[in-house]
Amino acid sequence: MELLMNFLTLFFKVLTLPLQLIEAVGLYQWYKGFFALLMSKISVSYNAKMDDKKRDLFSNLPDFKKPSEPLTVLEIGCGTGTNFKYYPPGCKVICTDPNRHFKKYLEKGMSENTHLSFERFLVAAGEDMGSIEDEAVDAVVATLVLCSVRDMTRTIQEAHRMLRPGGALFFMEHVVAERSSWTYFFQHVLQPMWYYFGDGCELTRSTWNDLEAAGFSELKLKRIEAPLNFLIKPHIVGYAVK
Repeated sequence: MELLMNFLTLFFKVLTLPLQLIEAVGLYQWYKGFFALLMSKISVSYNAKMDDKKRDLFSNLPDFKKPSEPLTVLEIGCGTGTNFKYYPPGCKVICTDPNRHFKKYLEKGMSENTHLSFERFLVAAGEDMGSIEDEAVDAVVATLVLCSVRDMTRTIQEAHRMLRPGGALFFMEHVVAERSSWTYFFQHVLQPMWYYFGDGCELTRSTWNDLEAAGFSELKLKRIEAPLNFLIKPHIVGYAVK
């Protein structure tokens, strides 16, 4: 079975050679605008299907608020702002995303969530958020983000750096399936094509390993089967305390 998987994965890699060339010469950038539009539609459906799980996850956010101060949240890869409605009233939000095309959709999300205070939007990759000071925020949020950053270890290190002691990184991410499953097989076979469709998204990441190795004092993590396409059904959800 593994031999067949490796053969089919190679086959799809060959099929994506034109896309690899387009990316190499910089022409893939045009897709980023379309991807932002696409995600503005898909994220609505994702939120509807994952609403109860998001409410459960973010119900813990107020626990990390310092007394007499507003909760400060930094969201990595905020996209269209679909998490905003789950944040507690009065909290301050710093938004970051490497794709500048999300800004117009993000502004709509901001206007619909007047219970929050938005500090700024930064066009920045998760691996390099040097404009944010050390220990500056109470919580960092990453949902459907760690699947597409170029360096997951570095991104988690950046989250750890920006968190104050006692702050937490909240995450909800799709991950690679169990090795013996058909989902695992197709995740690997279709990954070469999925990468370009998902603007760098990877189906085959064992994200929990990086979270476990990141040096957090406490890790609350659970695996769930999301009510989604079978390729992204395996999820991990939880938070890590600095």
